[in-house]
Amino acid sequence: MSSAARTYWLTEPCRIRREAGSIRIERSDRSPVRIPITDIRDLVAFDHIDINTSAVSLLSRHGVIVHILDHYGNYAGAITPAEDSSSALVLRRQVALTADDATRLSIGRALVAAAAANVAWALDTDLLDAPLARLPEQLDGCRDTEQLMGIEGNFRRTAWETLDTFLPPWLRLQGRTRRPPANAGNAFISYLNSITYARVLTALRCTPLHPALGFMHADTDRRRNTLALDLAEPFKPLFAERLLRRAAAQKTLTPADFESDVNHASLSKAGRKKVAELIRTELATTVHHRALKRKVSYEELLHLEALKIVRLCLEGTPYKPFRPWW
Repeated sequence: MSSAARTYWLTEPCRIRREAGSIRIERSDRSPVRIPITDIRDLVAFDHIDINTSAVSLLSRHGVIVHILDHYGNYAGAITPAEDSSSALVLRRQVALTADDATRLSIGRALVAAAAANVAWALDTDLLDAPLARLPEQLDGCRDTEQLMGIEGNFRRTAWETLDTFLPPWLRLQGRTRRPPANAGNAFISYLNSITYARVLTALRCTPLHPALGFMHADTDRRRNTLALDLAEPFKPLFAERLLRRAAAQKTLTPADFESDVNHASLSKAGRKKVAELIRTELATTVHHRALKRKVSYEELLHLEALKIVRLCLEGTPYKPFRPWW
């Protein structure tokens, strides 16, 4: 994968075919788009795709993942390349760490604390100061990861209620619902959370880590890559709650960006394009990294987060989950 490669967002139904050393994307109403394979970091499909084995072979050979979101924004799966960055040393250490209850609990506490602090930062309000102050004592009393996730869930429910106070009535969550989202606000959060998970999974595929060997989610979600779920937690507020509040304040979103029925909601075609542009712009945003002494994009922050786990495995460096410093 080239360092200059980038993510391509497929917001419309399309066919994906191979054409020599390029990928040809055929949309129903436009001329085909040809992209050199070395220019593709990964693909995120918001709608139906038709892909053949020749294209899959080329994508796999170059380490390109195709992430697939379903109609309601849930992460439906991925076409992933064969493992090519694996390291027996890292994998053995990762297995040992994720099997150790004390390590899992310690990292789980750090993840929940960071995610809660990041939600409060993203919403930029003192309404969460009190529940945030109570959180350390609550986390200290947890004896397994299921209890940790219960504490996290309680805090998130309080945060979502707070978020609703900043949203117009038609965009309020009114409680978090999934599979399918019940309203426009929940549909937006589901799409952005799935995209965050996809971005983390791509970052992990560029390291020797195995994405299925996680810490906090290991016993609660056996179907997905639990390390990707873990590392996505601190970043979800950055890309979901924060963008939803900003979009509401700037009136970027309209009811026409969603398709709603009784207890069902999803992004419309126009909405998918708008969300893809929002997240693409946000991922390209840069901040000055104090340790690296240079600017890094939000996208690169995800890769740096994965490297923290690599250092934990190889060097024993304690893992400190991402928290915004700007």
